[in-house]
Amino acid sequence: MHSNAPLKLVVSIINFRTGDLTLSCIQSALEALGDTSARIVVVDNRSNDGSADEIERWIAAQNPTVPVTLIRSATNSGFSGGHNQGINALEAEYYLVLNSDAAIRSGFFDALFSAAETNPEAGLFAPCIEYKDGTQQVSCFRFPSPASELIRGAKSGPVTRLLKAHEVALSMPPAPDQIDWASFACILLRGSMIAEIGPMDEGYFLYFEDAEYCWRARKAGWKIVHVPEARAVHFRGGSGPVKALQQEKKRLPAYYYASRARFLYQAYGWTGVITANTLWSLGRGLAQMRRLAGKSVPPANQREALDIWTNIQSPLGNNRAPAGD
Repeated sequence: MHSNAPLKLVVSIINFRTGDLTLSCIQSALEALGDTSARIVVVDNRSNDGSADEIERWIAAQNPTVPVTLIRSATNSGFSGGHNQGINALEAEYYLVLNSDAAIRSGFFDALFSAAETNPEAGLFAPCIEYKDGTQQVSCFRFPSPASELIRGAKSGPVTRLLKAHEVALSMPPAPDQIDWASFACILLRGSMIAEIGPMDEGYFLYFEDAEYCWRARKAGWKIVHVPEARAVHFRGGSGPVKALQQEKKRLPAYYYASRARFLYQAYGWTGVITANTLWSLGRGLAQMRRLAGKSVPPANQREALDIWTNIQSPLGNNRAPAGD
């Protein structure tokens, strides 16, 4: 990290073919920042669709003092790689990792900075993330585990209740001692924590990198604090298809399963990956038993029974980034 004068905050935003959303996101951040000593760093992840030029023209048209910088990445380096570029661009006390398909509400930064000053032992500050209509999204979680994969495979009320302590999604707002990780769609990171534990793992292309970073932070003794007074809107799905594919139960991209295998391996070892896959398959078997009672079986994503074994021989290997990106 480098700078002539350290800032209070750097806001890191990745643009990948979301020009209009990115510009709206920038403007919401600028409005919320007020007179905070801050800079917004937009990393274009090699969009190749003209959106980086659009953002550059917008910056050039503003007052020369507008605190926005555009970095053009030589490759599509994924979520971790893009935000690592944004974070490494400037030295700051705090870093806000922010999705381009998000918008910040007023009072956001005051609430986060207040929480950061009150909780010096915490390195990650998770705001309240809302849908456009103001309802709260689930943004705080337990770590995925072999037991949670049984829950996910079975999609059964009795199994979920039996293994409730292992369910990944937490009820919002969560109890402070329950939060293992929080969504990096919008999260404040303490600069001293980043200096201690290092950058995000670029072995992930997309998904699970936030869980891994929180895993690493917690192992180093840093806590996560949920700050409900800080509110942001996440419109979802700006530059990735996974949410829509999950809802439609279509086949997910290979990079999703590569990220899943990487996290399970880093957290639980190779036997953890095998156990998780076996328990997911057992869960699907339990789901199929509904047919005996004349009930319908909740579907899994297409090809998931095979795709969960992606990278099984080398969980830290190929991140399966899309070809050409």
